[in-house]
Amino acid sequence: MDYLDLLTVMPTVTGLLGLLLGLVVGSFLNVVIFRLPPRLAYQWQYDQTVSDSSQVIEKPPPGIVLGRSHCPTCNHVIRWWENIPVLSFLILRGRCSNCQAQISIRYPAIEAFTAAVTLAVMWRFGVSSVLVPALIFSWTLIALTFIDLDHFLLPDVMTLPLLWLGLLVNLAGGFCDIHSAVIGAVAGYLTLWIVYHLYRVITGRTGFGHGDFKLLAALGAWLGWQMLPLIILLASVVGAAVGIGMITAGRLNSRQPLPFGPYLAGAGLIAMLFGQQLVNGYLRFTGLG
Repeated sequence: MDYLDLLTVMPTVTGLLGLLLGLVVGSFLNVVIFRLPPRLAYQWQYDQTVSDSSQVIEKPPPGIVLGRSHCPTCNHVIRWWENIPVLSFLILRGRCSNCQAQISIRYPAIEAFTAAVTLAVMWRFGVSSVLVPALIFSWTLIALTFIDLDHFLLPDVMTLPLLWLGLLVNLAGGFCDIHSAVIGAVAGYLTLWIVYHLYRVITGRTGFGHGDFKLLAALGAWLGWQMLPLIILLASVVGAAVGIGMITAGRLNSRQPLPFGPYLAGAGLIAMLFGQQLVNGYLRFTGLG
C-alpha cells in the first residue's frame, strides 16, 4: 500500500474506531445515568441513618461497575450478546428475550447519540493534545443531561470533578489560558447565583438548582469566560423556546419546573465545537469584528 492509499484508508479506519468507541461509551453512560442517582440517594439515606442503630438499612442498589444489568420487569440477567450497543436492540426487536417486555428506545438512542458526538469531536480536534479531554468533557455532559432530565439533579460527584479537570486542562493551555479559565469558573458560578437570588426575591420562587451554578462554572473553567455569553444565550433561547412550546401544547404549566442543565450542557458542547466560529460570525454580521 503506497502513501496515497494510506491517506485514503486512515480516515475510514479512524471513523470506524470512533464509532465503536462512541457506542461502547454510550452503553456505559446508560449505566451511569440509570444507576448513579439511586446510589447517591442510598448513600444520603445511609449517612442519615448510620448513627441510629434502630434504622434498617436497605440493600444498596448496584454499583456503576459491579453488578450485571437485568430486565426491570422479570429480573432476567442480560447476557453479553444482549448488551451489544444498538445491535442487540435491533436483534431483540426492542423486547426482553425472556419476558418480551418492551425495552426503552432511549438506550440505543443514547448510544447512537454518544457515537455521533464522539465522531464530531474527533473531526473537530483530530489527533491533538485536547482530543481526549474534549471527549471526556462531551461524554460527561451527555450523562449530566439525561440525569437532570430524569431527576432534576446535577450531581456534585460529576460537576465538581469536571470543573477541576477543566482548570487542569487549561493549566497546560488546552482550550484557553488559565486566567480565562479561572475567571470563567468564578463568573459562571456567580452569574446564575445572582440570577437565582434576584428571581427568588422578586417572585418568591427558585428558578435554578445549585447544580446549574456548578455546571456553568465548569463550562467556564473549560472554555473560558469569553464563551459564557454565548453559552448563556444559546441555553436561554433554546430553553425558553422548548418551555413555551410545551406550555402551548399543554404538556407543561407555567409554574412547573423545567431542568436547565440539558440546555447548558448542549450549549457548552456547541461552544466547544463551534464557539469561536459563531462569535466571529456574529462580530462580522454586526460590523464589530
